[in-house]
Amino acid sequence: MSLPLNIDLQQILLHLLNFIVLFAILYLLLYKPVKKFMDEREQMYKDMDEQTKKNLKESEEAKEKYASQLENINDELDRMRQESHKQSEKLAEEMVAQAHKESDAIIKRAKEEAQRERTKIINDASDEIYDMVTKAAAKLVFEDTDKAYEGFLKMTEAEGSGEDAEQ
Repeated sequence: MSLPLNIDLQQILLHLLNFIVLFAILYLLLYKPVKKFMDEREQMYKDMDEQTKKNLKESEEAKEKYASQLENINDELDRMRQESHKQSEKLAEEMVAQAHKESDAIIKRAKEEAQRERTKIINDASDEIYDMVTKAAAKLVFEDTDKAYEGFLKMTEAEGSGEDAEQ
């Protein structure tokens, strides 16, 4: 059987059979491994995408966690600053109170020392005044006594010479 244009049907069927066999062999040898490789690769990229999304979610959660911790730390730092400020004020007040106590003690000692010095000066002055008064009184008494004695002697002499003149 011969077809027009010199076409051989047997040749066409043989080529068709070769094509089907070639297609089956290529399907089995190339398509399945390439399809398997592509599926694995697609799954790998899906897994990578899921892992990336998971990591992104975890990093956002960690970021939020660290942000809240940072706020807590800032609050804690503020609280610690306030506590240290209070402690430093308390320490300053204690130091001022201690300085006042020391200054009061110094002033008290100075007043006591001044009082002792005053008492000593007054006692020394009293002793000096007493000595001066005693000396002045003694001098006055002795001068008066000497004058009185001299006056008595003069008077007795005058009486004695007056009596002698009368006798």
